[in-house]
Amino acid sequence: MQSRQTIGIDLPLKALAFEDADGTVWLCYNDPAWIAVRHGVAGDEVTKAMGAALAAAARHAASA
Repeated sequence: MQSRQTIGIDLPLKALAFEDADGTVWLCYNDPAWIAVRHGVAGDEVTKAMGAALAAAARHAASA
């Protein structure tokens, strides 16, 4: 947020879990790398780490 204040619209990171009409449960989130591109911020190690942590949490939630 210090380099691009507009990124605040996408922070804090969020996830959405929902069940569709067919009974399939979905877990969605915006990848931090996409958020960085959207706001013209170069991805870095922090962005990669955040993306990896979200992906791991999503995999864990999906396997529970």
